[in-house]
Amino acid sequence: SCKHKVYLETLPNTSIIIPFHNEGWTSLLRTIHSIINRTPDSLIAEIILVDDFSDREHLKEKLEEYMVRFAKVRIVRTKKREGLIRTRLLGASLARGEVLTFLDSHCEVNVNWLPPLLNQIALNHKTIVCPMIDVIDHNHFGYEAQAGDAMRGAFDWEMYYKRIPIPPELQRADPSDPFESPVMAGGLFAVNRKWFWELGGYDPGLEIWGGEQYEISFKVWMCGGGMYDVPCSRVGHIYRKYVPYKVPSGTSLARNLKRVAETWMDEFAEYIYQRRPEYRHLSTGDISAQKELRKHLKCKDFKWFMAAVAWDVPKYYPPVEPPPAAWGEVRN
Repeated sequence: SCKHKVYLETLPNTSIIIPFHNEGWTSLLRTIHSIINRTPDSLIAEIILVDDFSDREHLKEKLEEYMVRFAKVRIVRTKKREGLIRTRLLGASLARGEVLTFLDSHCEVNVNWLPPLLNQIALNHKTIVCPMIDVIDHNHFGYEAQAGDAMRGAFDWEMYYKRIPIPPELQRADPSDPFESPVMAGGLFAVNRKWFWELGGYDPGLEIWGGEQYEISFKVWMCGGGMYDVPCSRVGHIYRKYVPYKVPSGTSLARNLKRVAETWMDEFAEYIYQRRPEYRHLSTGDISAQKELRKHLKCKDFKWFMAAVAWDVPKYYPPVEPPPAAWGEVRN
């Protein structure tokens, strides 16, 4: 059905923001070339490559020389290792496009990937949209379609990202139509630039990586917006077997998750602490500015989010574990 879809004649343009740290040469080039080759030029305001203090030689002068051929590509570099979240924020702060589109540096965008995303934002500027993420095999780098049917983004009560079936109530007559999703998978999404900053961007108190996808997802839903996955927008992504760089010591995914839970999840944070008691004693840092933002935007509470948006999550991941149906032992 995607071949026959018609989009608005006038779509907003976008700044495409690609953070990277010690990325492989060909993976980064594949990302850039696929964008240039498969995106209407009029829709690209700029492509901002944000180098998070890489030390690999090919990402210095060689990269600068190579990117000269692309008029819309500019390279920005941090002065110290900032981590994914703050690197994205830096790119967003320099962007001039009407929409911000965030991609990872090891992707391949597919044919006509951008208009379906921009169309949804043009219809409602308080919308975050995510492409369907296909798989680029980390061994042979072949592009493979995402396995199975389209699914909604969800989470369990240890804050692991999950995918759950689209319930019948939300299924569209045309399965290629965008559908609501409670949380996003991670770093591939588009958002109206002004709306992103109205929401406060990412919480700058989140360190390096992790938890930011929940923060932005809860925030957009609870503060008057919505989030959609768009089946006609396909982007391949390399799921790496190992991280090709060192994460600075002293940073903690657990701290980020607790910070998000304390800011946005209200009494539901207790379900996380029951499963992860070690989180109780972690410091979140100062979250008063985040709480103030929530008040200023007149955001709804997390109970509303669970009832109105993520109402199907407890069916698969109940906050309170049901008692075992049976118990005993197995002998061989």
